[in-house]
Amino acid sequence: MKKFIFIFFIPYIMLGQVDVPAEHWINDSNFEKKINEKHAFGEDNHKSIVVEFWASFNSSNCLEEWDKIKDAIYYRVDVATAAAAKKKYKVRMVPTIIIFKDGIREKTFKAGLDLLLPVSIDELQGSINEINKAGQF
Repeated sequence: MKKFIFIFFIPYIMLGQVDVPAEHWINDSNFEKKINEKHAFGEDNHKSIVVEFWASFNSSNCLEEWDKIKDAIYYRVDVATAAAAKKKYKVRMVPTIIIFKDGIREKTFKAGLDLLLPVSIDELQGSINEINKAGQF
């Protein structure tokens, strides 16, 4: 009986990592570069950076609608591969979502003890819009 449960449990844990393409995953080796990145032609320079701190044990509470985010670049960080970033930004619960603008943390959404996603896609998009608008002249 234990083997039967185990077989179905492993694919369930891995679901959260499959839905985000590899280029949207960052870790300690490229974290600072990605949140401070400037593009040659400036087309993405006005965009905020949305970083979701994620863990495999709580993959069912990840930001599933990440691809609906507009005017921002989305990255997901597995806390197991980003101990330095986790410590620097005081991430203690997952998921935690941080919005950066020009490398500066602008807004943070932290899960509570229930480990549920702390923001809806509409609330997240509203915050992105406010941050992007504040940066305009």
